Amino acid sequence: MQLIIVGTLDGQIGAASQIAIKRGAKVQQADTLEDGLDLLRRSGADLVMIDVVLEVADFMAAIEAERINVPVVACGVSNDTQAAVRAVRAGAKEYVPLPPDPELIAAVLEAVTEDQHALIFKDPKMAETVKMATQIAPSEASVLITGPSGTGKEVLAHYLHSKSKRKDRRFVAVNCAAIPENLLESELFGHEKGAFTGAVARRIGKFEEADGGTILLDEISEMDVRLQSKLLRVIQEREVDRIGSNKPVPVNVRIIATSNRNMEQTVKEGGFREDLYFRLNVVNLRLPPLAERPGDVMPLARHFATKYADANDVPQKPISEDAQKKLATYHWPGNVRELENTMHRAVLLAAGDEIDAAAILLTSEDGATSAAAGNVGEDGAQALVGRTVADVERELIIDTLQHCLGNRTHAANILGISIRTLRNKLKQYGNEGFNIPSPGDASQAGA
Repeated sequence: MQLIIVGTLDGQIGAASQIAIKRGAKVQQADTLEDGLDLLRRSGADLVMIDVVLEVADFMAAIEAERINVPVVACGVSNDTQAAVRAVRAGAKEYVPLPPDPELIAAVLEAVTEDQHALIFKDPKMAETVKMATQIAPSEASVLITGPSGTGKEVLAHYLHSKSKRKDRRFVAVNCAAIPENLLESELFGHEKGAFTGAVARRIGKFEEADGGTILLDEISEMDVRLQSKLLRVIQEREVDRIGSNKPVPVNVRIIATSNRNMEQTVKEGGFREDLYFRLNVVNLRLPPLAERPGDVMPLARHFATKYADANDVPQKPISEDAQKKLATYHWPGNVRELENTMHRAVLLAAGDEIDAAAILLTSEDGATSAAAGNVGEDGAQALVGRTVADVERELIIDTLQHCLGNRTHAANILGISIRTLRNKLKQYGNEGFNIPSPGDASQAGA
């Protein structure tokens, strides 16, 4: 685990560092915000601990602007309650009082390094896939994980890393579909200061961050063909060229890639390089849709019910028999991700001692979103007559986003469109004056 401490911690740096080192962390320290940002750009980190006497809000804004995704924990003297509140409001995950308590520091490190990607399964069809994953995990082979959106491809990638010889090194994930094409090259390979407008300092790319470990190229089939050729060179030469530099940097990474497309068809149509496909597809793991592994529905539902009860600080409740029947007979077009959203919403809506059937709001039950589930009846078709395609599309998109509690990624997967397309549509609707659900907005769910 890579830990960066920013600030002097009121003279407690040595104590905090020693506690972290004893727990297996590698520690770097910077006195100022700018030095801390520079460390992040150069080496990356799994966790940042920052002194509350510094401008935590400015630090959070800076890492967000540079798309650096890292949890931040604030630290300060125990009686500085206002500074602690400001830090948490600015986006810090936790507040740790000083002088540091070994058990508290250990708990924070454990919470950050804890595997949040539990592989929950019971169905025999899924068991076959996991068995194969376990068998090939210790190898150095590149792996291509395929399957419909929402089936858990990233979870399986984390599982492969956890069972590999690189498990004690970093796992770095890059969503190739979510990052604009003009920024993805910099995200992957890094850049030098002044390489382009906005490049205020040297920044290492994700391949360098993952050196010695594993890199996940999520939805790699969305990558521009021009960039695919550069990726192929990185794989062949085992080195990256930062934008604006003529000095290659050696890297040692294992590549796991995912795609929800038929890759052979995409190659045939010219959307993906054949030579790169063969480099990545040394081993192919296919994740079946949730409808093909019904034995996984209830174990996953119980897991998500527990997870979101804890996350929302509400009592854990059992799932009633009627609710179980409703879950078991649904066809889950959005796969595991839709089930997760459904159980999150159910935890928030359940009124009694159980999660009953009334709290299980399914996509196909909402007339506006039934088309996404493929169940438009005669009455539903009649209701669409006389309306423009643009109106129906807008209503479907906004209602699906409400169904997903404002989660853009989940909604895009249920709708079968890219996250980029969804964001463009939502921006258009917002400019036209329509109300767009915010992330975590449960107030309109099922409306």
